[in-house]
Amino acid sequence: MPPAKTPTVTASDRASLLICFSHLRWNFVYQRPQHLMTRAARTHGLLFFEEPVFETGIKPRLDLSAAKGGVTVATPVLPERLSPEMIAAAQRALLDRHLAGESGRNLIFWHYTPMALAFNDHLRPDLRIYDCMDELSAFKDAPPQLMQLERRLFEKVDLVFTGGQSLFEAKRHRHPSVHAFPSSIDAGHFRRARTHARPEPADQAGIPQPRLGFFGVIDERMDLELVARMAALRPDWQFVMLGPVVKIDPATLPQRPNVHWLGGKSYQELPDYLAGWRLGLMPFALNESTRFISPTKTPEFLAAGLPVVSTAITDVVRPYGASGLVSIAADAGEMVARAEEWMAGADRAGWLAAVDRFLSGVSWDKTWSAMHGLMMEARMNKETSTVASGLAGAPAGSGLRV
Repeated sequence: MPPAKTPTVTASDRASLLICFSHLRWNFVYQRPQHLMTRAARTHGLLFFEEPVFETGIKPRLDLSAAKGGVTVATPVLPERLSPEMIAAAQRALLDRHLAGESGRNLIFWHYTPMALAFNDHLRPDLRIYDCMDELSAFKDAPPQLMQLERRLFEKVDLVFTGGQSLFEAKRHRHPSVHAFPSSIDAGHFRRARTHARPEPADQAGIPQPRLGFFGVIDERMDLELVARMAALRPDWQFVMLGPVVKIDPATLPQRPNVHWLGGKSYQELPDYLAGWRLGLMPFALNESTRFISPTKTPEFLAAGLPVVSTAITDVVRPYGASGLVSIAADAGEMVARAEEWMAGADRAGWLAAVDRFLSGVSWDKTWSAMHGLMMEARMNKETSTVASGLAGAPAGSGLRV
C-alpha cells in the first residue's frame, strides 16, 4: 500500500459526484464498500448505485434514499421477467435520467462489479476506478459474462485497487496502475469489546461459556463440515455463528446443541457479541471462491482482543499467520488444538501488544487517504496528457477534478 496522504479538499472536490456501482447492497453487511464510501462522501457527492430489485406490473424507477455519512443509495426498481438486455437498457435509461440533473458536475465512476459496464459503458466519466475486492467470477452463481466485462473494464479504468495481496498479484499485469489495499480496520469500534460493560445481547446471554465465534456472510466459502467436526470434538465448547445465510440451503448448516446460528447482526452490534467470546474462528473452505479473499474480519477480531484460529487462507497466512498474530490450522483437529492452546492461557498480554503495534499502522482513514492521493495523481496525469495532445478545448464533462 502506498504511504497515506492527507487529501486536499477543494471546491472542485465537493462539486464532483462519485457513483459507486456495487454488487453488494448498502444495508447487507457493513464492509469494505461502506467503509470507503462513507469516507469518500466527506469530500464528494456520493451515489451508491445498487443492483436492481424487481416488482410485478411497475414502470422502471430509481428509488433514492439517504444513508449514513451523506451517502445516497440508488436502487433501480424494474418490472419482472425482463431479459438481460432489457434490464441493462432500463438501468441505462434510469442512470442517464439521473445524470441529466447533475449537469456540469465532474463524474467519478467507482466499480465493485464489472457488470455495471452493461449499462454505463456509453458514458465518459472524468475518472473511472475498479476496486476489485474479490474474484467474483469464482463465486457461486457468478454471471457467465462477468469475465468478459471485467476484461473490458480493465481497458477503460484509470486505476485499479485490489482488496488483498493475492488479488494484486493476480491482477497486476492486467493494467499499468494496480495498487494493493488489503482489508483495513476501524480499530476504535472493535476495541470496545475489550472493556465492554453493556448487558449481553439477549440471544447470546443464555449460551454457556466458553464461546468461540464467527461473524460474516455464511455462504459457500464456509467449511460447514469443519464446523461440525469441531463441535463434535469439543461438545463442551459453544460455537456462536453470526451472519446472513446466502446462496446455500440453510438446512445444510450443522445442527448440534453447541452450535448456535444467530443470524445477521448490525455493524454497531458486533462488539457487544464479541465481548462475550473467548476466541474468533475463521473456518473457511479452501476452494476457488476463497483463493483470493482477504477477510476484513481478521483485523476486526484482533482489534477486539480476540485470538483467532483460521484455515490457511493466503491473505491470512501472510501477514497474520507468519507474524504469529493468527493461528493457522489445516483441519478440525488442528483447529481444536490451536484453540486449546489459547484457552490454556497462552501469553495473551505479549500477543495483544504485538496486535496493537500492527494495527497502529492500519485504518480505513489511511486507506482512503492513500486511495484519494492516487486519484489526484491520476487526474493530474490525465490533464497533462490532454494538454500534451493539444486538446485544450476538451468536451464538457472532462474537467478531471477529483
